[in-house]
Amino acid sequence: MEVVSFGKTGLDVSRLSIGTGSNGWNGRSNQTDLGFEALRDLLLFAHEQGVTFWDSADQYGSHPHIKEALKELPRESVTITTKTVSRTRESVEEDIKRFLKEIGSDYVDIVLLHCLTQVDWPRRYPDAMEALTRCKEQGLIRAHGVSCHDFGAFQTSAMTDWVEVVLARINHAGISMDASPADVIRTMEQMAFAGKGIYGMKVLGMGKLAKDPESQRDAIEFVMGLPCVHAMTIGMTSREEVLANVAVVNEISENGV
Repeated sequence: MEVVSFGKTGLDVSRLSIGTGSNGWNGRSNQTDLGFEALRDLLLFAHEQGVTFWDSADQYGSHPHIKEALKELPRESVTITTKTVSRTRESVEEDIKRFLKEIGSDYVDIVLLHCLTQVDWPRRYPDAMEALTRCKEQGLIRAHGVSCHDFGAFQTSAMTDWVEVVLARINHAGISMDASPADVIRTMEQMAFAGKGIYGMKVLGMGKLAKDPESQRDAIEFVMGLPCVHAMTIGMTSREEVLANVAVVNEISENGV
């Protein structure tokens, strides 16, 4: 699995990330529904295939599964993202302390403000931003950023220096995205030019672009062919899905995309 520099964050990530939040919210997801041991084992299997970038969130309930998987691995061999919906300094700081215990680590690589929907979010949530900045200064996290569910918020993220990492909804068909692929790509190009680390979600369009191997490959190849996207996260629930996605990503990487 190809590993790339993640913008100017100083982090290196595998081109493919395993997502733990398919249809996830309120403490559950398709991945956590697999059961505690099954998801732990799936994370370890993905790691064996070179998928060393793991995407989680407080809202998915997947921190304990990651903790168990990390017991079997060198901590530095995995890059972990998690996310918070807290918006005040106190609640964000409390979240980070809790996340570290739940994940079983003295740091989290990336923490995102989850599901931003307002164009003026930096004005609304300066305390949350400051809290993550302090956590980074203390070595509790290594990078901070955002995931957006609104194009205005997404555009604002491109112009906000504080944002180091962006989780972006992108696929060639415009399924479950904030705007058209062309508009999202133009904005991601601005982000990449500014040195932000960008990874894509909804690459398979909530499964609608993975009805057969050819369409799945086309969807992955489209996103991997965007120079402004460093990596992508795909929610996987079986070893077969991991192997299929890894094979496609490796093939495309080997062919020079």
